[in-house]
Amino acid sequence: MPAVPVYRKIINDIRERIESGELKAGDKLPSIAELMQAYECSDTPVKAALGRLQDAGVLEGHQGRGVYVMGKPVKGTSSAISSSPGQ
Repeated sequence: MPAVPVYRKIINDIRERIESGELKAGDKLPSIAELMQAYECSDTPVKAALGRLQDAGVLEGHQGRGVYVMGKPVKGTSSAISSSPGQ
């Protein structure tokens, strides 16, 4: 069984935290540095995960202010998240 890429683990974790209500609309996510420490990885998979979640409309990034939860993912947004990282 192939290993799950780190960026995918981050996506799944954030989505689960939103679905469970642990993260709510308007909540600010930890910084990239904090996420790197939490997931024990470099910034590349963290940025890839956040970018895919932003593309799917799950998160919203604000330059200099952070990344925020938009709300629960809308049905049908998984295709934007599921695409391969191209790395």
